[in-house]
Amino acid sequence: MQAASAATAQNAAADVLDYDPIALEIIWSRLNAIADEAASILLRSSFSTIIREAHDYACVLMDADGNSLAESSVTVPAFNATLPRTMGYFLEKYPKDTWREGDIVITNDPWKGTGHLPDFTLAVPIFRKGKLVAFAGSIAHLSDIGGTLLGADTKEVYEEGLCIPILKLASEGRINEDVIEILKTNVRIPHVVMGDLYAQIAGAEACVERLLALMDEYDLDSLDTVSAITQRLAEEAMRAAIRKIPEGTYRHEVHTDGYGEPLVVKVAVTIKDGEMLIDFAGSSPQVDRGAINCPTCYGFAYSAYSIKCAIDPTTPKNQGSFRPLKFSAPLGTIVNPRPPAAVNARHLTGHILTSAIYGALKQAIPRQVVAECGGQPNLRAQFSGTDKDDRRFVYMLFGSGGMGARPDRDGLHCTPFPSNSIFGSVESIENFAPLIFWRKEMPADSGGAGQYRGGCGQQLLIQYAGSKPGVVSFRADRLEHPARGYFGGLDGAPTRLRLFRGKVGEPPVCTSEQGEPVNPKGQTRLVPGDTLEVVFPGGGGYGSPLERDPASVEADLESGIITSRAAADLYQRKAAKA
Repeated sequence: MQAASAATAQNAAADVLDYDPIALEIIWSRLNAIADEAASILLRSSFSTIIREAHDYACVLMDADGNSLAESSVTVPAFNATLPRTMGYFLEKYPKDTWREGDIVITNDPWKGTGHLPDFTLAVPIFRKGKLVAFAGSIAHLSDIGGTLLGADTKEVYEEGLCIPILKLASEGRINEDVIEILKTNVRIPHVVMGDLYAQIAGAEACVERLLALMDEYDLDSLDTVSAITQRLAEEAMRAAIRKIPEGTYRHEVHTDGYGEPLVVKVAVTIKDGEMLIDFAGSSPQVDRGAINCPTCYGFAYSAYSIKCAIDPTTPKNQGSFRPLKFSAPLGTIVNPRPPAAVNARHLTGHILTSAIYGALKQAIPRQVVAECGGQPNLRAQFSGTDKDDRRFVYMLFGSGGMGARPDRDGLHCTPFPSNSIFGSVESIENFAPLIFWRKEMPADSGGAGQYRGGCGQQLLIQYAGSKPGVVSFRADRLEHPARGYFGGLDGAPTRLRLFRGKVGEPPVCTSEQGEPVNPKGQTRLVPGDTLEVVFPGGGGYGSPLERDPASVEADLESGIITSRAAADLYQRKAAKA
């Protein structure tokens, strides 16, 4: 009788979910709230500024087959797409019937995870009444993984740190201390790295607890119905959005600074029968020296996210959203490198895919894409050295240039896209690492001129105040290839990196004659008192500058976003009124 009653209750719940959109919306929203709460706990439990300040992490709730159901909303979008794929590899090694309550499986394999070694993917099974019903997953960018610092000057992935294959960090609640010891022995700041890893576990445990409470509330013995319906709805929404695009093949190419020589990313976007094929055939071969190769797990994630933002930005997304999207890239290219290619700086290629895809789609849907962004790719720098107490530190600086202008408004200043890892507070950074920020401001004229202006980049003056010499390792692009404008809009300002000598605690004197060049894809030695000028690029403009509203030119002048010379040179007839 009890079994019959349980089956009846489950069928009733399934019927409600199938035919009552209100009940379905409530449960789907609750699932997303669970993912957000898990993310919040991970954030608040973490040790590093990479997670606490830059938000370089994500939490995903998956069904028993590893398909995404719900995801954290203010975390790295690429991780939300890579985690279910990694879960598929987890299930290949550990089939569903071998998982036990208390198991924890991890990996940082670049080709099965997120594309480079610092990101750890973790999954925990969720059981209800002895039955596997879901998985709680998370990804976090750990502060250190050994090897060289996170530059782009490695030759093979073996130089870039410790690679953990798919394995159990815990079995039925018992932590594998051997794995912990291997991790702690191979990193520079083990207390921070292990603190963040345990924060991932805390977030997953919260996800387990909250999901089981929800299932108890609705008397659900399975999430199969919820998963099937929500994925179907997400897939239908994406297919409907694709069908609004005229069928055909749209091509574009984007050039990058590359490593030693420029590289090209070519794309052909084909729209047919409610599906979209994104093909990167013709892109440059993988780089044998330089860590800018991008595994397909990361490339697909940012391609899918960019397309979702452009054509279907308002409907909820899960695994179903990406089923109509097909990704293709020839093996041996920078978009699909063969192991053991160096991949430390895979975002320098992965973020550029958005520019390539939008450049193709602007031919078909010009009012739904933004001009190229200064944050494609995001400029990142990693500092390492000793603080005033001779303690080792490693700090990753995240920042962004300006977003590209939109078809109906200006681009956003200093805003990351397609990534959303943020800068964090200067005060927090100075408290964590021996760095002094003498300047953080938006340089005038850095956003590309246009009917709608690109977002401004930002200029930083960062002084190294360590007790001994240290190192900074940059992963930067757009020094030679700034963000391009669309439909007559002008390019944004490029990246600029310079080094100035000085004394700790004294403001640097920065002139073009005194500045020394800095390796944009490698390491630069620092001595105490050295100051780096880091200028993040601006976004491209949209439409001709001559079409810009005179009132907007006046407002830009008043706020200091543009100079009077730029107003006269670029906006011409409207400069007199400004």
